[in-house]
Amino acid sequence: MNANAHDIVPTHLAVQAMRDNGYKNAAYAIAELMDNAIQAGASQVELLCGERKQQVEGRKRSRIEQIAVLDNGRGMDANVLRLALQFGNGTYLDQDKHTGIGRFGMGLPSSSISQCQRVDVWSWQNGIENALHSYLDLDEIKNRRMTEVPEPTARPIPMIWTKIGQKFGDSGALVVWSKIDRCMWRTGKAIIDNSEFVIGRMYRKFINRHEVKIRMLAFDLDALYDIIIEKYALPNDPGYLIKKTSCDSPFDNQAMLQPWQGDTSYEAIFTIDFREQEHEVKVRFSYAKEEARLIEGVNNPGSTPHGQHAKKNIGVSIVRAGRELELDTGVVNGYEPTERWWGVEVEFPPSLDDIFGVTNNKQSARNFSELLQVNIQSLLEAGKTITQLKEELKEDGDPKSPLLDIAHKINSQLSIIRGLIKAQTKGTRTTPEKRHDPYKTEKVATTVTQERQSQGYKGQSDVDEQLSKEERKQVIKETLKEEGVTESKAELLAATTVDDGLKYTFLEAPLDTSAFFSVKPRGGAIIVTLNTNHPAYQNLVEILEEDVDKADIDTLRSRLINSLDGLKLLLMAWARYEDEQPDGKRKENAQDTRIDWGRVARRFLENE
Repeated sequence: MNANAHDIVPTHLAVQAMRDNGYKNAAYAIAELMDNAIQAGASQVELLCGERKQQVEGRKRSRIEQIAVLDNGRGMDANVLRLALQFGNGTYLDQDKHTGIGRFGMGLPSSSISQCQRVDVWSWQNGIENALHSYLDLDEIKNRRMTEVPEPTARPIPMIWTKIGQKFGDSGALVVWSKIDRCMWRTGKAIIDNSEFVIGRMYRKFINRHEVKIRMLAFDLDALYDIIIEKYALPNDPGYLIKKTSCDSPFDNQAMLQPWQGDTSYEAIFTIDFREQEHEVKVRFSYAKEEARLIEGVNNPGSTPHGQHAKKNIGVSIVRAGRELELDTGVVNGYEPTERWWGVEVEFPPSLDDIFGVTNNKQSARNFSELLQVNIQSLLEAGKTITQLKEELKEDGDPKSPLLDIAHKINSQLSIIRGLIKAQTKGTRTTPEKRHDPYKTEKVATTVTQERQSQGYKGQSDVDEQLSKEERKQVIKETLKEEGVTESKAELLAATTVDDGLKYTFLEAPLDTSAFFSVKPRGGAIIVTLNTNHPAYQNLVEILEEDVDKADIDTLRSRLINSLDGLKLLLMAWARYEDEQPDGKRKENAQDTRIDWGRVARRFLENE
C-alpha cells in the first residue's frame, strides 16, 4: 500500500522516530505493560525472559531473544486489542476515566518499540483456547506493508509461553517482544536483576497490599525447564516505612525509617481546586531510626548493606494513583551521605496530571520537579509571601501555582529533618583521645549559678530542683526528645545532668524558629539548644568543629578568622536590633538586657 505523499504524519517515518521516546531503560518500558495489567485487575503479572546461546566473538554466549509480560487480568476483546496497539489511543483517554494508573494510550506500542522491532499481543476473555492475536512489526511499517493495526484473529498462544507461564486465567493478556535490538541488558538474568529494584519501588503499594504479585523469570529457550532465575518482586520503599521489603537485613522485615511527627502527623494533606473539584495531595515524611545509624563498632552506617540499599533510593518519591512515577533528586544536597536517611513521598490522583505535568511515558511529573528546584526560601526572605508568589505564577498562566505550598512544605520540612539526622550521630564517633572534659563548660556554669543562688538570685528552673532524681531525669529526657535528640542520647544526657549535679544541658538540634538558640528550664536544669538551622551556627560553631584533629595550621587559622567574623556579625546584628528600637521603654529594656547579660557573662567567663 502506498501512503499519501502529503500525510501530516507519515506513519513509516513517525514510528521510527517514536523509538527514541525517552524511556530510561527496559525496566521503565516493561513497567508500561505492567501498568496495563494492573489496571485490568490482574492479581499476578509475570515478566518472562527467554534467552538463547549465540555465537559472539568466537564464543557461545547467552543473549536475550524474547521478553514477555503475562497477566491474568480482564483481557481485551477484538476492538480494545486493536485500540491498544494504536499510538495515542486507548480506553482511558476521557477525563472522567482518569482514576487509575493508565491514561495516555501510548504505553503498549510506545514502550515496546523503544526496546524491540516486533511486538505480538494475545488476549482472551473466555479461556486461552479463545485467544485473539494482533501485532506491530517495524520492518513491515518501514516498508509500508503495514499501515494499520491488523484486525485481531484467533491464534493459539505458542507452547513456549503456556509451558513457562504460571497464571493463565480464564482471562488475561500476553505481550511478547522479539527482534530485541535496544535493550541495554544482554541476558534475562541481567534484565531481572536490574529491573527488580525499580519495579519493586514502582509497585510497592500494590505488592504490599497483596493486590498483585510480580513473578520474574529467566529461562533458556532451547530447554524450557532450564530456569536461570526465578523470584517474586518485593516492595522497595524509599521511605522505608514498609516492614517486609527488599532492603537488606536487619531491615528486610522491619521498617528502617520512622514517620516524622513534625507538626501533628507524618502525613500533610493539601487540597487543590481544579476543574471545579477538590483533589487531595498527600505528602509523607520519614527519617532514620537511631538503630539504623547508631551501630556498635560501625563508624560509617552508610557502608552497611542497608545503608548501601538506601543510597540507591535517594530523592522525593512522586506517586500517581499508587504507582511511582519517579524518584526526583531535585532537592537532594549533592553527594551528602546523610541524604539517604530521609524519605519524602508525594502522592496525587491522575485528575491532577495536567497540574503536575505528568509526561506521556509516566516517568516524571515535570511541573512539580521544576518547582522543587526553585529556591522558595530565598524568595520569601526577599520580602515575597507564598500568596504573592502563587498569584504571580497564576498571572503568568503557570499551572504550577497550586503546587507552591507543597514544594515549600517539603523544602522547609527537609531542612529540619536534615538537622535532626545530623544530630543523631553527632558526638558518637570515637577519637583517639579527648583533649578536655566534655562537660567542662556545664560544670563552670553550674558553679557560677550556685554562687548566684547563694547571693539570692532565683531562676525559674530552681523550683524543680526539689523533685526526685528519677522525676528530674524523666522530665529532662522528654524535653531533649522534643528537641530532636534520640532516645538513647536523651537518656544518657539526662542521667549525666542529674547524677553529676549539673545545672545546664547543652546540645545542638534543628529548631523551627528564627532564634539562634532556645532556653528551656526543665527538671531543675536549664536546657540550652543551639539551632543548627541558624546561619550563626554554621559561622560560629560548625566551622570550628569539623575535623579539627585532621586540620593543618593554615586551615585552623582560616576557620578561626571566619569564626571571629561570624561573632562580629552576630554582635552587629544585636547592635542593629537595639538601634531599631523606638526611644523610650523598649530601647531602655534592650539596653538594660545587654548590660545585665554582660554582667552575668563576665562571671561565667571569669570562672573559666
